Amino acid sequence: MPQRLADIVNAHGLEHRLIIVEITESAMIHEDNLMREMVAALHENGFEFSIDDFGSGLSSLSMVADTLPDEIKLDRSLLKKNCEDERERIILESIFQFAARLNIRTVAEGVETKEQLGSLRTCNCNLIQGFYFAKPMPENEFRECLVSRCRHNEEDILEIQSEAAAVQLLLQAVCMRYPLIIYGNLTRNSFYMMTYENFTSRSCPSTGTVDNLIAHGTMSMHPEDRERWNAMFCRENQLRLYSEGKKELHMITRQIGDDGVYRKVETSNYFVKSPASDDVLVMSLCKNFADGE
Repeated sequence: MPQRLADIVNAHGLEHRLIIVEITESAMIHEDNLMREMVAALHENGFEFSIDDFGSGLSSLSMVADTLPDEIKLDRSLLKKNCEDERERIILESIFQFAARLNIRTVAEGVETKEQLGSLRTCNCNLIQGFYFAKPMPENEFRECLVSRCRHNEEDILEIQSEAAAVQLLLQAVCMRYPLIIYGNLTRNSFYMMTYENFTSRSCPSTGTVDNLIAHGTMSMHPEDRERWNAMFCRENQLRLYSEGKKELHMITRQIGDDGVYRKVETSNYFVKSPASDDVLVMSLCKNFADGE
């Protein structure tokens, strides 16, 4: 099929990247090996691949990780409570967040109400389709509809903002200031990278134990800063500081970059007790100082 599709597209002089092949989630599950081979062939031919009906009951995150879709289309069943149920919103926001981190485009299907539109527009959803905008129509009516829509002033998005939008905006602002953000659990000795862009060094592990992370960080510091850094940021000291009532700690050190040059780096750690357990959580925000600062 991928080769046949390539021949047809070439015959019409179209660019392969403009073609998106949709495969239903159920087909991906039931024809696992065949679909993986087909998806690989589609990508090799420059076509995009979309998982349709995502979340309809057979969702497999491992499937997403293994096939690397360019797009996922959320099944309309995920909107059945009109985006007014808290659990439904949490599930939707989680899908959009993991898709964004994997650079997967998201499409919400079956949008029919103003509430659904308003909620999805504030959840980092890329594309929205459904009868809320229009039902299928003849070509001449479609052209008239486009002209009418272009003349219509759409409602102010600020009027339908949700708390999720404020959180998303806050995260974007924080990521703009701090190119390296680490979320860790000091009690359980674990961490993962939330963002890791344009930092001095790109060799930091993306997930693992806090102890190993601190050991790695110590080795990347200037020899004169290593002892001070390790004493301050070792997990035992951070837990001790939290037990003494400390909510944050800050330190400026010199860290070697991928180019072999030491640069000043500010590390700020913020502590909080997990709302679901007695675990002590930590958020590490790290930024480079520009040369001369």
